[in-house]
Amino acid sequence: MEHVEKLELQSADVTRKNVEALATLFPHIVTEGRDDDGNLIHQVDFEALRQELSDFVVEGKEVYQIDWPGKLAAEFASNTPIAKTLRPNLDDSVDFEVTKNLFIEGDNLEALKLLQESYLGKVRLIYIDPPYNTGGDLVYRDDFSTSTQEFLWKSRQVNEAGEKLVSNTQTNGRFHSDWLSMIYPRLRLAKRFLAQDGVILVSIDDAEQASLRRLMDEVFGEQNFIAQLVWEKGRKNDAKFFSVGHEYILVYAKSKSSLREQGTSWREEKPGAREVWEQYLLLREAHGADDEGVERDLTAWYKSLPKSHPAKKLARTRHIDANGPWRDDNISWPGGGGPRYDVLHPITGQPCAVPEAGWRYGEDEMQRRIDLGLVVFRDDHTQPPFRKSHLRPVTGEVDDVDDSAEDDGGDEAGLAVQVRGSYFYKQSQVSVRHLRELMGAQVFNNPKDHEVLSRLFEYVLGGKGGVVMDFFAGSGTTAEAVFDLCARTGLDCPVILVQLPELLEDNLKSATGSAKTTIQNAIKFLQKLEKPLNIAELTKIRIQKAGAQALEHRRPSDWNGDVGFRVFAVDTSNFTDITMTPDLADQEAMLDLVESVKSDRTGMDVLFEVLIAWGLDLSAPINVESVDGHEVFSVEDGALLACFDDHLDEALVRTLALRAAADATQKVVFKDTGFATDDTAINAYQVFEQLSPDTTLKVI
Repeated sequence: MEHVEKLELQSADVTRKNVEALATLFPHIVTEGRDDDGNLIHQVDFEALRQELSDFVVEGKEVYQIDWPGKLAAEFASNTPIAKTLRPNLDDSVDFEVTKNLFIEGDNLEALKLLQESYLGKVRLIYIDPPYNTGGDLVYRDDFSTSTQEFLWKSRQVNEAGEKLVSNTQTNGRFHSDWLSMIYPRLRLAKRFLAQDGVILVSIDDAEQASLRRLMDEVFGEQNFIAQLVWEKGRKNDAKFFSVGHEYILVYAKSKSSLREQGTSWREEKPGAREVWEQYLLLREAHGADDEGVERDLTAWYKSLPKSHPAKKLARTRHIDANGPWRDDNISWPGGGGPRYDVLHPITGQPCAVPEAGWRYGEDEMQRRIDLGLVVFRDDHTQPPFRKSHLRPVTGEVDDVDDSAEDDGGDEAGLAVQVRGSYFYKQSQVSVRHLRELMGAQVFNNPKDHEVLSRLFEYVLGGKGGVVMDFFAGSGTTAEAVFDLCARTGLDCPVILVQLPELLEDNLKSATGSAKTTIQNAIKFLQKLEKPLNIAELTKIRIQKAGAQALEHRRPSDWNGDVGFRVFAVDTSNFTDITMTPDLADQEAMLDLVESVKSDRTGMDVLFEVLIAWGLDLSAPINVESVDGHEVFSVEDGALLACFDDHLDEALVRTLALRAAADATQKVVFKDTGFATDDTAINAYQVFEQLSPDTTLKVI
C-alpha cells in the first residue's frame, strides 16, 4: 500500500534501541556497517566505547563480575526480538471489560519481551519467587543453554576427546550455570519495567543466594542494593547439623539515589496499633471527656489480652489526653552530643537536669513542643522532662531526628509506625492451611504467605499505588497479597502475572512423598472441574477465589474492588510467516500467503498484537462496534481505531476518518489485504490526510 507505513509486529529490538541511546551520548563510537542482507546499519566500535568509559588506557579485560559458561548467550537472549503475540482468552478472563489486571500463560522470557514496550518504566514493584535450584530439572530450558558436552569442555571437566578430567563437579558447575542462565535474561528484562522509584524483591534459599546476590549487583547495580531479608519459617527437628528453616528476600531499587532525592522513608503501622485505637474510640464514646476513666479501662484492656496479641507490646501507650493514647518517651539526643541549654521547670523555676546525651531538640523547637503540650515535666527540676509519643501523632509531633536503634514515633497521616527489621518470623504451615481452606484441597506445595507479602508490599510501596508484577506467579500468592493490600488500604495496584502452564503429570514423575500427594490432589481437583491439567489453571482458580474473599473483607469504601483479570496466552504471531525456502514455495503455498492473518485468529487477537507493537496498555478499555457492517475496535475511548475485516470500501475509510477527526483519535490501523480494491488502499492515506491529518494511519 503506497505511502502508508507498515506496522512492525515483533517485540522491541532492544539492541537497536541501545545503539541509538549510545549514539546520543558518544556519537563517535557509532559507525556504519551492513547486515547479512546488505542493509546499512549502525554498529558500535566497542574498543572506542571501552576507552570512553575508562579514565586510563584500556589494555586488559579483567573485571570483577560473576561469570559462568553460557552467560554471553543468556545476555544475548534478553535482547533478541521475537515474532510472537499475546492472544486474549475471554472465556477464562474475569471482568475482561473493566479490569486492569493481567494473567499471561506462557514462558515468562517471551512474555516479558512482549510486555516491555507497554509497561516500560511503569512498574513500581516486582516480586518473584523463582524455582529454587534444588538439583532437579529446571522447567525453563531456554534455547541458549549450552549442551552438556559443551559445558563440560568449557568448564574443564573433560578433555578434547570428551574424557572426564575430574569427577562429580556438576555441583559446582552446570548445577549453578543452568539456573543462572535461566534467571539472568529475565532479571535484565525486569529492570526495564521498573519505574524510577521502583523496587524488586526476589525470594531465594541458600542454594543460589550467593550467586543471585552477585548477579543482581551486576544487573541492578551494587549501589541499588537495599537489604537481604531473612524469613524464618520454623525449625526442622530432624536436621543433622543445623535447622535451616529460613529463606531470603533480596531487595533492590531501580535507583536508590532517586528514592533518597524524593525523601523516601519506608515505615509500617505498628502491629496492634489499629486495635488499640479502635478500643480507645469505644472507651472515649463510653466515658466522654473523662480521660482518667478512659485510661483506667484501657489499662485493664491491655491486661486482659493474651501474650501473643500484637497490641500487648503497646501496653505502655496507656496514658490519655485529648489527642488519644500516648506513652512517655526519651527526650535526649540519640547517640549523644546533643545541644545543651537551660529548660526551666514551670513550678520550681529552676533549670531542669540536662540528659547526659543532650537535648533532643534545639531551643526554639523545644519551646514549640512545650507550648503544644508535647513535653511533660516531672515533679521538680532534678530530672529531665519526657516527651509524649501519641499512638496517632498530632500535627507537629513527628521529628526528623534519626533514632538508629529505636523505632520511629509515627507519621502525621495515621497511627504510630516503625521501621521493619531485616529478620521476621512466620510459620510456613499457616499459609498451607489458608490455601487448603481457600481451595478446598491441598493442591500447591510450599506456597508463600499472602499476609506477609501483603504487608511487605505495603511497606515498600510507601502508601502509594502502582503496578505490581510477578512473572513466576506459581500458586498466585502475589495476586492474593495485592488484593488483600488494596482491600485494607484502598490503594490502586494493578497486578501483572505470568505463569508457565507446566503439566502436572510431568511434575508427578519426579515427585516423592507429600509433594507427590499434593500433585495427585491437584490433578483430581482439575479433573472434577474439567480443566486442563497444568499449574496455570490452578493459579487462575486461586486468584478468583482470593478475589472473592477480598471483596468480602474490604475495608475502605473507596477501593475500586478490581479483582478481575484479563487472560492471555503467549502464541505465534497472528500473521502468516512469509519466510520460506524456494523448495517450499509452491503455488498453493503462495496463494495461502495472500491472506496475511491466519485463518484461526480473530479480530481481537489481531488487535492485541497491534497494541503490543505500538506499546499501548493491554488493560485499556475496548469497545467493539459495527460500522457499515464491519467490526471496528475502539480502544481507550477512541484513542485507537482498528478494523481488520475484508472488503473495506472508501465509504468506510471516510467514515472512520471523520470519526477520528471528531474524537481526536491518535492512531488508526487496517489490515493490508483488507481493502476492496487497490485504489481504495492507495486512497486511504489521502482521505486521512484531508479529513484527519493529526491521525497516524498504518496497515498490518
